Amino acid sequence: MSTPSDEPEPRDPGHVPSDSERPTPGQPSQGQEPGQPFPTHPPAGGARFAFEMPADRPRNFSEVLPRGGFSGIFDVTGLPTELKVSYWIWVVGGVLGLLGGVIGLFGVLVLFAIIPGVAILVFLLVLVALALAAAEIVLALKLKEGREWARLALTIVAGVSLLLAIVSSGFRAGQDGNWLGFLLSLVATVLMWVPSSQNWFAAARGRP
Repeated sequence: MSTPSDEPEPRDPGHVPSDSERPTPGQPSQGQEPGQPFPTHPPAGGARFAFEMPADRPRNFSEVLPRGGFSGIFDVTGLPTELKVSYWIWVVGGVLGLLGGVIGLFGVLVLFAIIPGVAILVFLLVLVALALAAAEIVLALKLKEGREWARLALTIVAGVSLLLAIVSSGFRAGQDGNWLGFLLSLVATVLMWVPSSQNWFAAARGRP
């Protein structure tokens, strides 16, 4: 007398499993070892916001610098519309910040002759503004390369620009410009994290 085999009978290749035959999340499927997590895959084109710490942190200073230098600053090929707008906000804002910082240095020289104590504080604020402006341009170029750490760094830059606007609000000169710069950086930051930008960064993840 033969005994039934423990192995399942082969099914027709065109067989469509019923709802009762499909594995549910948390239950191992056929051929899966018990105890292994059930593989879950997000739906294609998912538009949910999910913040993750970037895994592509720069390992040395050369990886911080844009590839090819600043020669490709006007090339935005392949970027979604939201990232293009964000990129140009950062670049144009950085260039204007550099020009404004240079003009501010001349104003500090005049202020040193009148109120030296205040001039020192203004000088430090101008240096911070110059550093932020230069960082915006460099990080925007790395953003265009699909570097998620650059996107996070630009988000931090937007936060620093808010602090700079609050501190400089005690001075009449340049107050409106600092708040306008923060609002523009806020818009650029939001555009970096919208779903279409998220999908573009996910597709560029792991690219050399």
